[in-house]
Amino acid sequence: MITLAPPVRRSRAYRTVKAPRPSYHEPVMLKETVDLLAPVPGKLIVDGTLGGGGHTGALLAAGADVIGIDQDPDALAQNERRLGEWDGQFRTVRGNFADAGELLESIGVSQIDGALLDLGVSSYQLDTPERGFSFMQDGPLDMRMDPSGLIAAGDLVNAMSADQLERIFREYGEEPHARKIALRIARDRLIRPFRTTRDLAEMIEAIIPRRGHTHPGTRVFQALRIAVNRELDVLERGLKQFTALLKPGGIFGVITFHSLEDRIVKNFFKHRCTEWLDRPEWPEPRRNPDYVFRALTRKPVTASEAEQRKNPRSRSAKLRVVQRLAV
Repeated sequence: MITLAPPVRRSRAYRTVKAPRPSYHEPVMLKETVDLLAPVPGKLIVDGTLGGGGHTGALLAAGADVIGIDQDPDALAQNERRLGEWDGQFRTVRGNFADAGELLESIGVSQIDGALLDLGVSSYQLDTPERGFSFMQDGPLDMRMDPSGLIAAGDLVNAMSADQLERIFREYGEEPHARKIALRIARDRLIRPFRTTRDLAEMIEAIIPRRGHTHPGTRVFQALRIAVNRELDVLERGLKQFTALLKPGGIFGVITFHSLEDRIVKNFFKHRCTEWLDRPEWPEPRRNPDYVFRALTRKPVTASEAEQRKNPRSRSAKLRVVQRLAV
């Protein structure tokens, strides 16, 4: 497990970038996701990553009741305005989906008919410079999905050792130049701390050649975001939480955008869709005590070519869906 460095004092640079608020986007594989979740009147579905509310809006339109969970107050406020017409069907709860059981218990909900997780950062967050998720526009080196979080990306970049940074870049970003980038960060921050996304992106581009259209800082930014928000730990906890919350027959869908999180979801679902386990050292197969699901998607669903052309973000998306067994 990677241990994060303690927070350091952040300068005013973290709070000075302002830009017009972008609009929320239509999410990936909207039709495919809604069709598989099978929303109907009387069903209660939890959107554990409310984000722009595109999936939630479609679920509400189909008649389902929806509870939206998000740790970003901007997302909650936007959706409460945009989806206000569904008053009575739609509620929001601020928090992390890893704590879904506790969050839902606080509003009197103990079981649900369906759940959806659309992982990663939203287009809104990417397109909001002051949130610091992207190098496409200059902003503070932040990346906190929960703005009240104590540790921002700049804290890691400016306080962690080169070895710690290398491990983050290698494990969370699968960055082949992790060592080179980490050593350069450790050297340059002695002269001037990294404060903005442009500071970091330009340094990486200066030492790692660009190949094709992909910026050489893409993997590093992904790795820092995952570390700041503890995304992989949160995902593992959240999968267990929603599994426990689902009623018999309940449906659980997860959309992933990179191999690290998809591997976690794939293995979690595969294990719980396997009735019998067999190992070489066992005299005979044994029933799996975690067998609770059947797969509704034997292979991950991916975006159509038309959607990929329209929305490049959908190219890496994978949707996996399971259903809780009736007994």
